[in-house]
Amino acid sequence: MNEGYTSGIAKDAGTGQRHAIVLTRWNAKIVEALKEGALAELGRFGVSEKDVEVFYVPGAFELGSTAKAIALTGRFSSVICLGCVIRGDTDHYQFVAGEAARGISQASLDTGVPVIFGVLTTNTERQAEDRAGPTGNKGAEAAQTAIEMAGLMARLKKP
Repeated sequence: MNEGYTSGIAKDAGTGQRHAIVLTRWNAKIVEALKEGALAELGRFGVSEKDVEVFYVPGAFELGSTAKAIALTGRFSSVICLGCVIRGDTDHYQFVAGEAARGISQASLDTGVPVIFGVLTTNTERQAEDRAGPTGNKGAEAAQTAIEMAGLMARLKKP
């Protein structure tokens, strides 16, 4: 976990919440490690396994439209998007990473459901592996953000 950030969410904050996780198939080994980090963190904060549904998409570009479709079902407290885009020798990285971020942000704005950006954008595979490891796992951080934002949005809806 990032030592500079303190979530301030209660141990049972996820109880009763339902979360969707959307994963890219690209860079699968790294993305699976992000998923494991997210699932562990959701469980740590009281989210039941039965209240988490996992979806797969081909790549980071497809995350936004899929997240929006999932959010529009009304079945989930949040949608956590996890992927990994590693810089290569072409401009492909720049376009994919930027459009993934834009699509995920737009899905949240369009639906009012927290859609969380958990996409690694790194220069090297080693950097990605470090961010998907047992310490500092960005999937776990995305899960904490999802729980916190789902709780905040639920609180804002109450009269």
